[in-house]
Amino acid sequence: MSVRLGLEIASNSVASALAAQAGGADRIELFDNLAEGGTTPSFASIAMARERLTIPLFVLVRPRAGDFHYDALETELMLRDIAQCRALGCDGVVVGALDAQGDIDLPLCRQLVQAAGPLQVTFHRAFDATRDLSTALEQVVGLGCQRVLTSGGQVSAEAGSKVLASLVDQAAGRISVMAGAGLGPSNVAAVARQTGCTELHASAKGLRRSDMQFQNPVLRGLDPDWSQTSTATVAALRKALDAAR
Repeated sequence: MSVRLGLEIASNSVASALAAQAGGADRIELFDNLAEGGTTPSFASIAMARERLTIPLFVLVRPRAGDFHYDALETELMLRDIAQCRALGCDGVVVGALDAQGDIDLPLCRQLVQAAGPLQVTFHRAFDATRDLSTALEQVVGLGCQRVLTSGGQVSAEAGSKVLASLVDQAAGRISVMAGAGLGPSNVAAVARQTGCTELHASAKGLRRSDMQFQNPVLRGLDPDWSQTSTATVAALRKALDAAR
């Protein structure tokens, strides 16, 4: 490969975003609630990330966990969140919505893309939940999105490599097909080679241990430890991708 492979890091906090930048990430996708697949981060998180990052900042706009079929209230939430991202000077937003039949909700997605205005738009992994990826790709291209984040409809990008390669061929340069899900330093270069994807997406998460000296052992659902992006893992991803060029 002769082109520099882009590395986007999914960051679940401002601290994670800064760790990703320090490790050599090219772009940040900022979100909250990693364990639930990601939801929209807080106003303060977006503002502070924008103030401190020197690399592009994209924000996930997803009002809740669960499916990607949204009602009118959730639509208004997403539109307001996109307006907030524009006002704070973000570089892009990450959006997606489906109808009840498992197809892309084109009327709603058109609203989201229009609301983004000059910001770049990534269509998120709602794409993988559609019933026909080939049809969905044409629809995402038609919406004017700059990229689509996908595992090829499989549990991981590695498992979906063949499908990803076919999507890259179908896209024919009209949109960037960004491989994501289950990528780490040991497999990211191979996935890039096998798929032809020039942008790769990973969380590079590590476990942060609590400094609390007292912990109530009977409390459930209040684990004192948490996940945060590892600078060392991001650096290893960057090294693996650079070696694959």
